[in-house]
Amino acid sequence: MRTALVPAFLLLCLLLGGASAAGIWANLFLQLLGLLLILWSLVVARQTSIATPSRQLIALLLLLLAAVAIQLIPLPPSIWPRLGGREEIVAGYRLLGQPLPWLPISLAPHKTLASAFWLIPAIAVLLGIAKLGGYRSTWLAWMLITVALVSVAIGALQVSDPGWYFYQITNYGAATGFFSNANHQATMLIATVPFLAALHLSARKGQSAQRSSGLVVVLAGILMVVLVGLALNGSLAGIGLAIPVAAASVAMLWAARRPLPLWAVFIALLITAASLYIPFSAPMSNNLTTAEAKTSQFSRYTSFGLTIDAAKEKLPLGSGVGTFLDVYRTKEDPAVVESTYVNHAHSDYLELLLETGLVGAAVLLVFLLWWLSRFAAIWRADKPDHFARAASIASAAILAHSLVDYPLRTAAVSALFAMCCALMAEPRPRARRGEQPHPEGRARHLSA
Repeated sequence: MRTALVPAFLLLCLLLGGASAAGIWANLFLQLLGLLLILWSLVVARQTSIATPSRQLIALLLLLLAAVAIQLIPLPPSIWPRLGGREEIVAGYRLLGQPLPWLPISLAPHKTLASAFWLIPAIAVLLGIAKLGGYRSTWLAWMLITVALVSVAIGALQVSDPGWYFYQITNYGAATGFFSNANHQATMLIATVPFLAALHLSARKGQSAQRSSGLVVVLAGILMVVLVGLALNGSLAGIGLAIPVAAASVAMLWAARRPLPLWAVFIALLITAASLYIPFSAPMSNNLTTAEAKTSQFSRYTSFGLTIDAAKEKLPLGSGVGTFLDVYRTKEDPAVVESTYVNHAHSDYLELLLETGLVGAAVLLVFLLWWLSRFAAIWRADKPDHFARAASIASAAILAHSLVDYPLRTAAVSALFAMCCALMAEPRPRARRGEQPHPEGRARHLSA
């Protein structure tokens, strides 16, 4: 039961957590189940010791929660007016003739607390792997692949019949699958690719040639379905990230037999740079670098600029988690405002800077340093864990996509990202059958 718990919860997150603004009841259900998983991971003792990278990852999680909790602490009127972007609040109290009360850093504490609850599914997956230690990497991989296949099939139906969409607010005409946003569906499909390579490499070498060939055919067929799903999806970010992720997966297959040469790394960097340039080129009609993007109020060019302006005003501590929508409205031009509104900055990093200020930026920097150190250690290991390498590729794709979108705002992608980080912290290299552990790793006792 412990082994199947995290894969089962991840399955529910991928099926029900595909929207950030919609699907409130489904996300509430995931949060309640996530609380139970968190409590279990904190109460039940682990059978083996927790690895040092896992302890570091849990410490980073506590640091993140502390950064959110600090925003809810009331501050005296001699302090909070000195924070950036509070002039209008002070003017409002003076206009009413009322004394300044104690107020927290967050401009909307109830929204900050509600936003913190959205972290529960990701925290449950992370602690279920890193703290509880009850999981199987192959089960997690097959769970992700199964959902991806079904999501592609549903996406094909959505393109031909709008009745197959699960959310009222969605990208009609695109294959969104279990998600409301086509870009987030593309993120999940891209993350599936390296785990296909991991399943191939983790297969036992002692199995028959017929069974091995059958597995290769099955995985190749799944890869073709995923590529078809990306084509139906039509996400520019998906197209741009698919090439470097595929190249990294090929490198993982190569590195399983021999060390990667320097020229291969150089070629991979060139492919990554070229593939990232494609979505931003003018012929791709993106809404960030084109001339049309500079005149549209709903383009990323506009949202990035307004978010950066608001973030500068709210430095150094930000406006509070979950307050983006309220703050962003104060930066829009009232003459062009319509019934449609921008719900996110379309960049997790810019939205984090606006809501948490320099504190959130510092936490993010520490996490990225941890992630880079784990990435280097995983790829330099003599006996690598193929699933840890796959997780490093998938998490890199999610981090890159977060530059121009908000995939981590959904429970599905955030749980997937938490799974990848936990797998990177808990490497489990597969030992060959009959192989004995190194003598230095065995305990010896002497009785006199």
